[in-house]
Amino acid sequence: MNGGGQARRGIRAASRGGGAREVTARCGLLARGVLYVLVGVLALRVAFGDSGGKEADRQGALQELSGKPLGNVLVWAVGIGLVGMMLWRLSEAVFGAAGPDGGKPVKRLAAAGRTVFYAVVAFSVLSFAAGGGGSSGDQQSRDATARALELPAGQWLVGAAGLGIAVAGVVIAVQAARGSFHKHLAMGGVPEPVRKTVGFLGVTGGLARGTVFAVAGGFVVYAAVRYDPAQAKGMDDTLRSFTSTPAGPWLLVAVAVGLMLFGTFSWAMARWREV
Repeated sequence: MNGGGQARRGIRAASRGGGAREVTARCGLLARGVLYVLVGVLALRVAFGDSGGKEADRQGALQELSGKPLGNVLVWAVGIGLVGMMLWRLSEAVFGAAGPDGGKPVKRLAAAGRTVFYAVVAFSVLSFAAGGGGSSGDQQSRDATARALELPAGQWLVGAAGLGIAVAGVVIAVQAARGSFHKHLAMGGVPEPVRKTVGFLGVTGGLARGTVFAVAGGFVVYAAVRYDPAQAKGMDDTLRSFTSTPAGPWLLVAVAVGLMLFGTFSWAMARWREV
């Protein structure tokens, strides 16, 4: 009976791509970690008034990376890694994710949504690597909102999109607070201090990431209500909005550190994530 179960698991693993799936997933998680760490660093500079003219978003992170030795090679590596992330999520949508409930329709649908998201991000990074440059994330958000508002029922579509982003942010934060990520980690035999450190990174990093998504979605909803695309904000403007709270720049400092921790958590996931 045990042999039959192992055989069935082997067949499922082969159908999902086996080693190729694992490589794409781990490369994707490494690339995602690089972007979040760099965005967090830039956001920290913004909080202290020393951003060097770079925006705290994906575009700014790529500019920061490209200025390093072998920078263009590193940008290409991140872009290729994100293509791997997209392929991993696509395999989950088609074949199901790891775990006993990975084949459920809701899991597959979520994986499909992540596939689209990472396809857009990968295309953006590879375009930058190819010399495409491009506008800032804030401008892209405003332009996309403006085009969507011009569509039939555009105000409702933008509002629904913003609500979806905000809800996704809340879900990310709640799942992080509950430590839901632990079920995806294979850390048997790993020393307890390391497991606790990874847990801390996952909770704090996930809370910061979820907060940014939720606030960005809220701005999109506000843009729909006001019928004003200028109210939509990308990553940079969303992060800068934290400095307008009673906590001043210190809330942005907390969120920036949280994003850096999430990037580090992504690297830990690249090592121990079950795929």
